[in-house]
Amino acid sequence: MNDEAIIETTQELMNRLHLYFNDELLLARAMTHRSYLNEHPEALEDNERLEFLGDAVLDFLVGEWLYNRFPEMEEGDLTQMRSALVQTNQLAAFARLLKFENTIRLGKGETKSGGKLRNTLLCDVFEAFIGSLFLDKGIEVVKEFMKPLLEVAIEEVIEQHKNEDPKSQLQEWAQANGYSTPKYLTRNVHGPDHAKVFEIEVRVNSKVMGEGIGKSKQAAEKSAAQKALESINQH
Repeated sequence: MNDEAIIETTQELMNRLHLYFNDELLLARAMTHRSYLNEHPEALEDNERLEFLGDAVLDFLVGEWLYNRFPEMEEGDLTQMRSALVQTNQLAAFARLLKFENTIRLGKGETKSGGKLRNTLLCDVFEAFIGSLFLDKGIEVVKEFMKPLLEVAIEEVIEQHKNEDPKSQLQEWAQANGYSTPKYLTRNVHGPDHAKVFEIEVRVNSKVMGEGIGKSKQAAEKSAAQKALESINQH
């Protein structure tokens, strides 16, 4: 069986989510990676513009949700909470929860290289989906769609203190153990100018402690620091 034969259709996705688009082409576009477009010229557009829109919609909605959910919380803590809820790994987790990997349309090369498993790709698809939902249904429907996802995620953020800055935590650990300040090194940068992906490693006393990816250097550094902390806690 070839890869395309097992892809979930947009109609099947809508049935599964009990969420029906007026313009089904918007949903199809949200699930179309640029690698698929390269191999299928009949496909009109990939999901990168919708991803841009969804990113902005999520920043606003998550900020509003936190503002109302935690009326006594200070601005700095709200900012950290929002960062934790819209970071690449969290949005990828939402995409996995919704099984978007079953619907994504990728090129053959991207499929073979495991694109459906990568957090950055899944994050992009989730953002694009939110962008398409916003255009088709409006902000209130997106808000209702996100609410149960955020309620579950915020409990984990609070429980695991994901809102705390992992770079600060790693630096405190290094200082407490007499080590040098963690150093962040860029290993790779790829993707178009408007959608770059950064791969960064963090070293303590010249030893690689963690590796992270993100759509900005800051996000990738935080991801690397988080991986380092997880490794430290395991040992």
